[in-house]
Amino acid sequence: MQRLRQHRASWLLGLPVLTVIWGATTYLGAPRLERSLVTAADRVVETTGAVGTEPWLRVETRGRDLIAKGEAPAAEARASALERLADVAGVRRVVSSIGIVEEVSPFAWIATRSTGDQIALTGSRPVEIGRATLAGSLKADLPEAVSLTDESKAARGAPPDFLAAAHFAVARLRLLARGAVATVKDTTLSFEGEAVGVAEYDALRTALANPPLGFSIGHADILPPTVPDFHFGIERGRAGGLVLTGYVTSESERARVRALATEAADGAFVDDRMRTARGLPASVDGAALARFAFAVVALLQEGAVEFDKDALGVSGYALDAQAVGEVDALIRDQRPAGVAARPVALNVRPLSPYRVAIRREAESVTLTGHLPDVAARERLLIALRPRFFRERIIDKTRLAAGAPDGLVRAFEVAIPNLATLASGDLSANDRRLVLTGESLYPASASRIDATLPGMMPPGWTALARVQARNPTERRDAETCRSRFEVDTAARHLRFEPGTTTIRPDFYPVLDNLAVLAKACPDLRVTVTGHVDPTPPPNAVKPPAPAASAPEPAPVTKSAPPQAAKEPPKSVKESGKDAAKPASKSSKAASASKPDDKAREDEPPPDLPRLRALVIVEYLLQAGVAPDQITAVAPEVSDAKRSEMSFALR
Repeated sequence: MQRLRQHRASWLLGLPVLTVIWGATTYLGAPRLERSLVTAADRVVETTGAVGTEPWLRVETRGRDLIAKGEAPAAEARASALERLADVAGVRRVVSSIGIVEEVSPFAWIATRSTGDQIALTGSRPVEIGRATLAGSLKADLPEAVSLTDESKAARGAPPDFLAAAHFAVARLRLLARGAVATVKDTTLSFEGEAVGVAEYDALRTALANPPLGFSIGHADILPPTVPDFHFGIERGRAGGLVLTGYVTSESERARVRALATEAADGAFVDDRMRTARGLPASVDGAALARFAFAVVALLQEGAVEFDKDALGVSGYALDAQAVGEVDALIRDQRPAGVAARPVALNVRPLSPYRVAIRREAESVTLTGHLPDVAARERLLIALRPRFFRERIIDKTRLAAGAPDGLVRAFEVAIPNLATLASGDLSANDRRLVLTGESLYPASASRIDATLPGMMPPGWTALARVQARNPTERRDAETCRSRFEVDTAARHLRFEPGTTTIRPDFYPVLDNLAVLAKACPDLRVTVTGHVDPTPPPNAVKPPAPAASAPEPAPVTKSAPPQAAKEPPKSVKESGKDAAKPASKSSKAASASKPDDKAREDEPPPDLPRLRALVIVEYLLQAGVAPDQITAVAPEVSDAKRSEMSFALR
């Protein structure tokens, strides 16, 4: 028994020695075992790649365990790789994270700037491009300090030239701050993020305008950088051009500012030097600030409007003397909320050049520029009103000294030429007058070009650049007749009792008839007037029209003065013919000596003829040729007709 106890004690005394031996063996043998596992696993990995291609299998060791990753081209390839890994000597366990390469649609690859010096790749990458190959290629576009982590999975369905799109996307991420994302989705590239600086933002906008061949830019939500010195300015040059400086908060705001600048420049140049950045105080409405700045710059002959450090200032030369007070009032009373005011530093100098302009459009005539006094303005309006009695006359002129002698006279002699144009501009720059526009007739355009310079006051020069409108497309005779019937059928045109004034509902019919006559030069139309309907007994009769010439009718398209001055010979003759029976009737009435009261109540016996002549005059001024339109007296059977009549002859 004693011997047994001694044996057990000896065994216990040997345990520490065995523990030390086991620990030493493990410590010294484990690295050797791991190295042998890695070497054996690498040999398996190499067999998963064809010659010249990157293996799809990746293996990590954790002690005696092997972690298998990657995307196998097929299930059989995955099973084969796992089987060979399991056969490696010394392996305890194989953990598989191997996927199968699949066809994906849409094919999306995502690059994210996760930190300032790291870009993470996720989504799908082409199965033809290995992970290491892709990372090595993209690394060439990045600084040394930036690393790539690739968690993307191999897949089929990548667009052609995927590598070019990936290079483009990663290179753009360099210009964006942390959190930015670039996506290649099939053949569309999208970007989200904030630019790291103003120069980087501009470079990014330029690059996005030129994507790789075969690709397009989809969603591009790029925030401009924030700057500490946000400012905005407009400079007007002496010639009227505008230079835009400082910052705008977005590209949409830039478009609005440019539109305002184009309108304010009125044909002069606009030089956009603005950069895009954030930093406008939250209390200031950027759109309201821009509108206000252009309202102020419109009152400058030369100078600048500048917003900086929450305050707006104005300097330079005012448009005229009254503009100084207007600018002061604007800044004092109407500046946007959140904007402080700096002192206004404006001077006044004589206008040079002295400019006035008249623009004729379809429904309006607009006067702009300067005039010397109220009398000059009234003279111009008097010259315009008889020529443009249908159009709305808009007077935007201002008063300022320094007008050249003969200014108003030059416009008075040129306005009749402007009235013959379908559209045009008449402008004076000091003593030089320019007429531009479009005439309804080639002959009229040539006449204006030749005669306008000779009509100018002494010391003035004139230039006419008038083009003839393209000729109307000609139609065949049958089409013309059919169109005439459609345009005039069931059109009940009636003058107000006792008047010769064209009513508003006449214009569409007459304008269509004028257009048809131009397209059908062989069309010959007669116009017959009408009498007033018989009033009911005891009805109050309207006053008879004056015996003078008929009131001119409004026109939509002016004709040459020769055509509008007098009706054609056929009209005159028909007028005489219509007047003869009326004269005889008058003599008979005089012989019978009816009651004076009854004679006053009757309309003039030639009222139908006067109405027909008014219609003819309107059509002549609208461009109908004199030989195409004739006023005729009503037939005996139509003597009591109560509406206008149009017929072909």
